[in-house]
Amino acid sequence: MKGIIVFIIVFGIIVLVHEFGHFALAKLCGVRVREFSIGMGPKLFQVRKAETLYTIRWLPIGGYVRLASSMEEDEIKPGTPVILQIEDGLVTRIDTSNSDNPIEGIPVRVTNADLTNALEIKGYENGDEEVEKTYQVSPDCTVIDAKFNEVIIAPANMQVEHLKTWQKFSVNIAGPIMNILLGVFMLFVFSFASEGPSVNIVKSTTSDSPAHQVLKANDRIIKINNQKLALSEVDKLVNTVSNSKGKTLTITFKRNSQVITKKITPKKENKRYIIGVLFQADNSLGAKIKRGYKLSVNMSTLIFSALKRLFTHFNLNRLSGPVGIYSQTKNASSMGITYICFFLGMLSMNIGMVNLIPIPGLDGGKVLLNIVEMIIRRPIPEKYETAILIAGVVILVGLMIATTINDIYRYFIK
Repeated sequence: MKGIIVFIIVFGIIVLVHEFGHFALAKLCGVRVREFSIGMGPKLFQVRKAETLYTIRWLPIGGYVRLASSMEEDEIKPGTPVILQIEDGLVTRIDTSNSDNPIEGIPVRVTNADLTNALEIKGYENGDEEVEKTYQVSPDCTVIDAKFNEVIIAPANMQVEHLKTWQKFSVNIAGPIMNILLGVFMLFVFSFASEGPSVNIVKSTTSDSPAHQVLKANDRIIKINNQKLALSEVDKLVNTVSNSKGKTLTITFKRNSQVITKKITPKKENKRYIIGVLFQADNSLGAKIKRGYKLSVNMSTLIFSALKRLFTHFNLNRLSGPVGIYSQTKNASSMGITYICFFLGMLSMNIGMVNLIPIPGLDGGKVLLNIVEMIIRRPIPEKYETAILIAGVVILVGLMIATTINDIYRYFIK
């Protein structure tokens, strides 16, 4: 149960931050956001704030931001009976539900409705077909449909198609960028929450170890086999010991103001060579900031390398779907809150960078089309864009199914 809860929280945070990136840039560019959803499937919870419907859905495996578009069906057909609620001379609500309990307002049979450009409704009021009246519509007007859903209209200048290409590019790339920034932030949180990075100063030695008779607490190791060691180069020391194959090493250290050189022979333990030293930690602010930066850079490098191997030597085992992510989250949850922060940072950076791959269906595919539009200086024909999107979605769905089956086999059957 703990693993499931942590999975929902971790994945929910990643999706929330990703979709907020798209949401914030869309709003900044003047696009009306119809819905901000976390999760997929049937609605679990919903609340409307201003022009946006915020929803949480049953399946915690994604989310979306629904931007106002000319592709949506906002049309009110001639002959439709509606109730118009009017405030300060403008229509603010339109009830098309034909409900037994409609909103308070004026009954009108529509002859023409333009809710995107002219923002007006024409029709006959109270069954009087002698005089056709025209009603001006507020740009913030809402429409109640036959299913009693109330949706705000979107004038043409608030639709995503109205954006300039560079604005579409900004909206599309904002989600992955927010995931990468979240990843960096969480790696810094991990660095600050955990003990500082080790330095080449002895904290203690384990009994019956090669170092026990040679080194004492507070000794600072400055050389190994004539290789100079900076204070923070613990990894260099450990690698030299690990690769020694049991051969005797020369170690130089400072004890108080005295420089001492001694021989030490690593011993094999659990298939690796050690000398049995525990090192002191540098808990200074600078050391933790530096480690957070190095973790972010190293994580980015590892992800790029993994993506390169994925395309050059494709293997399903290099991919993880929701099942695989759940299994990894379950393991992370057993290691404490600090490691969960690290796992969240790593996963968020992974998702952000994978989303930037220029494959149709991913944000990177949309970004690529935006770049092409900026180069050719004209919109890509809608039929081609739709065909590319459908092909990408088919590939992604197939890959998701294959990855999920492979994850179930890897984590629960094999």
